[in-house]
Amino acid sequence: MANEMEAVAFEHLKTGNGLQHMSASLFVGMCQMVGTSKQVAIRRETADIEDMLDRQIKPNDDVIEMLSGSYREGFRLKGSDMDYMFWPKDHQVILDMSKYCNTANTTLILSDTSESPPGFALLELLTRSRYIDVQLACVTINDRVYISSSIYRQLTCSSIYPNSTVHGPCGSGCIAETIEYDTAWSFVSECWPPSASSWIDRCHSWPSPEVVDDIIRNGIHFVAIGHPLGPHKNEEWRISFSQAEYKVVNSLNHCQFLTYGLLKLFLKEVMNQQSEDTNKLLCSYHMKTTVFWAIQQNTLPHWCPQNLLAGFWVCFKLLLKWVYEGFCPNFFIPQNNLFLTKIHGPAQNRLFLQLHELYKKGLSCLLHSSTIRSYIIDVMYNPTLSICTDESTMRSQVDYDVELVRESSGASIHTKNLCGLPKAIHTIEQLVYSPLTHNQAVTMRRLTAYLFQYTAFQLKNIYMYTNTGFNKQLYIGDKMSCQMLKLAAKFGCVSDILYIAMYYYKTFRYREALSVLEMTKVKLAQPYLMYMGRVDRERYTEALGGHSWSTKMRQAVAKDLTLDNSICYISDLFLEQQSALHDTTEPILFIPVFVMLHFLEFLCYRHVDTTLSQAALDELQVLVHHDQGQFVGDIYRDISWEILGICQQITGNLQAALYSYKQSLAQYPFNNIQTATHRRIQDIVSHH
Repeated sequence: MANEMEAVAFEHLKTGNGLQHMSASLFVGMCQMVGTSKQVAIRRETADIEDMLDRQIKPNDDVIEMLSGSYREGFRLKGSDMDYMFWPKDHQVILDMSKYCNTANTTLILSDTSESPPGFALLELLTRSRYIDVQLACVTINDRVYISSSIYRQLTCSSIYPNSTVHGPCGSGCIAETIEYDTAWSFVSECWPPSASSWIDRCHSWPSPEVVDDIIRNGIHFVAIGHPLGPHKNEEWRISFSQAEYKVVNSLNHCQFLTYGLLKLFLKEVMNQQSEDTNKLLCSYHMKTTVFWAIQQNTLPHWCPQNLLAGFWVCFKLLLKWVYEGFCPNFFIPQNNLFLTKIHGPAQNRLFLQLHELYKKGLSCLLHSSTIRSYIIDVMYNPTLSICTDESTMRSQVDYDVELVRESSGASIHTKNLCGLPKAIHTIEQLVYSPLTHNQAVTMRRLTAYLFQYTAFQLKNIYMYTNTGFNKQLYIGDKMSCQMLKLAAKFGCVSDILYIAMYYYKTFRYREALSVLEMTKVKLAQPYLMYMGRVDRERYTEALGGHSWSTKMRQAVAKDLTLDNSICYISDLFLEQQSALHDTTEPILFIPVFVMLHFLEFLCYRHVDTTLSQAALDELQVLVHHDQGQFVGDIYRDISWEILGICQQITGNLQAALYSYKQSLAQYPFNNIQTATHRRIQDIVSHH
């Protein structure tokens, strides 16, 4: 049946109009799978503004974190992993000694490419590093001190996520058996490498001069992996153009971006399913490289929805040519063969024959992809089917609101202490007056709310522990904190009101806290509430269609709470925050909003009405025991069971508390609170 279908498809594809018609249908399908250009813009712009703030706000002695890879590029395909790069801000790689300047607050590293293959370098440490991992990774070659990539990779592999395994230059693993991650520690250079100068000369028409200038200005990174055939493979570092590649992907039009997405799907569902001995040879990076070269070589004059299949075919043929030759040129350093050591000899021959079999089938080879085939089959059997490629008809405003909430709600700013706050506020103030897109402005609101909440609790802790006896200062500090939390609630969403309740509980104003909680409860009970990506579209549109974004946020959007672990918000969770900091330097504790609501109700009512306190505990117990992922996300079940146990322990129900703590330990340790849980169990066991 499949062969017959392929033959029919192939005949149909011979006609120009048929090809364009199927391309249009596939364009619509890819927009549904990958996202419309507006959705992709939301994903990129929210990450961009957070990235920009992180770099500007963090002090020189901090570590910069950058989301990279396909997730940063705007893909949300099932199975897409999360790629992060980290580098110490006060370490700089220079490419020649003319850039050397002896500065007290910067560690200088020299890139030495004299003995390394194209795209690789040795890193010579010129000035002392204060990082122990850098010191321990140092080796001596010809009386010079170099940083060994293999030692550094081993030392830093699990520094972000415990028990990670080495994968290429990264530490890899899986969060809650669902989210795969790669974390790469690197060093940054503000210089553009001479080995990539030919790329600048090639950019006549694409990317644009503005994009090229931006790429050169932002430099490169060095990641911890050597060339397998290099003379110093354990010491060498690979030049990473991750930042540059993101900017190039950003310059693609949507059809080009969807072609890249189509190649990724085809790789996963067809090319890598041919045989076990070839399914690890090609990767997504090769697909991206193919798209870049195909566009720059101007093989297809018009990348538009009607030419999606033509664009795919251009790229597939280029990939086939590279496999035949055993040479895939890096986009920035063409002398660097990305196939070297992997695609050669018998494996190369087998892969070429497999891809050539697909090539012989023509575009009907796409029918082997379960995801793609339906969009081709639909049109194949119904040639007169009307296809509308206007993106504005593909998604409703509610879809975009859900996307923007999801992408912006994770945004946060971390400053080590109050000293960094003036700089953070000043940076935000400057950005507010700069031209921002709607998506960036929304993310800025989120970040501003977060900053006010952080500051309010930091101030309170400082005044509580350093100004005892000075009532006027305490009063002024308290007033400032309250004002900031109320401002944050204006900038933020429904959940942000809970920070006010937390503050009132912390300052023993239980009735005021309960009043705030009651108001929050009413808002969280609305039928048009948007939470965890779910919303009743009809009721949401009816209640808030046409309203401003700030109104939508304040009235209808809820998100889970984030507590900065360097600050004590409420003493009842201090142990958990300390545990997370001690075990993994995890900066954030994530708590489901409904769990926090009942927790605060329980804590406050204990000082007002014990009957209502028990009712709040009963509600919390039902939620934690019976929720099926509607109000408590799976990865937050560790803290949810923990909070239930804390409440039960407070009431003296120790058996129930023990059960809850054991349940907390049985969950995926997303919040890294196991040390606190063990300690609470020990307290119960040792005292009774």
